[in-house]
Amino acid sequence: MLSDEDQKVATAYGVVHEGRSYPERWTFIIGAEGTILDIIKEVDLNAHGAQIAARLEMLEVAKR
Repeated sequence: MLSDEDQKVATAYGVVHEGRSYPERWTFIIGAEGTILDIIKEVDLNAHGAQIAARLEMLEVAKR
């Protein structure tokens, strides 16, 4: 989770678009090395935790 009041990070990640009052609600999965492993663009707010867990499993990210 990231607080980004000035939208600098959202702009850098390409989720701010002219004509939209708020950035896209995408989830970026970032690996331990700092690289983007995957992007979830279709976010289901009611089941997003399960979406993330399933994607991490698919990416074979080790559980802690």
